[in-house]
Amino acid sequence: MKIAYYPGCTLKNKAKDLDRYARESLAVLGYELSEIENWQCCGGAYTSAKDEIATKLPSVRALKAGYENGGRVLTVCSACYNVLKQTNHEFKVNPDFDLRVNNYMGEDGGYHGEGEVIHFLEFLRDEIGFDKLKAAVKKPLTGKKIAAYYGCLLLRPSDVLGFDSPESPEIMENFIRALGAEPVIYAMRNECCGGYITLEDKAQAKKRSTAVVESAKDMGADYMVTACPLCRYNLTKNAADPIPVKYFTEVLAEALGLIEE
Repeated sequence: MKIAYYPGCTLKNKAKDLDRYARESLAVLGYELSEIENWQCCGGAYTSAKDEIATKLPSVRALKAGYENGGRVLTVCSACYNVLKQTNHEFKVNPDFDLRVNNYMGEDGGYHGEGEVIHFLEFLRDEIGFDKLKAAVKKPLTGKKIAAYYGCLLLRPSDVLGFDSPESPEIMENFIRALGAEPVIYAMRNECCGGYITLEDKAQAKKRSTAVVESAKDMGADYMVTACPLCRYNLTKNAADPIPVKYFTEVLAEALGLIEE
């Protein structure tokens, strides 16, 4: 079964493992990610200005392509997911946005928010099911204590994304359990790591990233997992005393027997 897939820019350079292991893991589970043709960068951050249209058009084109190829588009990157989902939501609540976008796109328009945006983790939970995933595991991560790091972009704004509870999420912990490991519950798992402020205030980004990592270490984590390339950068490069941070697709591939030790 093929699924329309939007990888995003970072997965083509700095986060290739996030992309590679997503593709390889889904193939083992009987699915194929079909990359959208001629996709463009989503922008990496959702522009909240109501009169800003042009920067949202790449996301609209991706949404339209996904809708025309199965009704939905899947993504793995937290930032891409956030931008695509918020852009799609805007069609539903803002008729002026719909009108202006389609006027701007001309004959390439004809999209009105009919499609669906899903994250890789949602696909594992809602369509494959964690029980089926557990049954497919060949190398259980028994004995590993793994701290899931959600950050901001998977959870907020919660009324738009609907990914999980913004205060007490559990999807990544259930994912970790399915792989045979022990999820670590820690206070900072849904707090910001510093995000883009690392570009202009590295000291503040270091403070926030260090707080996240220390929170996970205090609860006995062996390593952390994330779906966000920027979060992984901040947690590994800016934290004062970092621990290993892996992409969640990497530990998935490991448990499925796709990574040789």
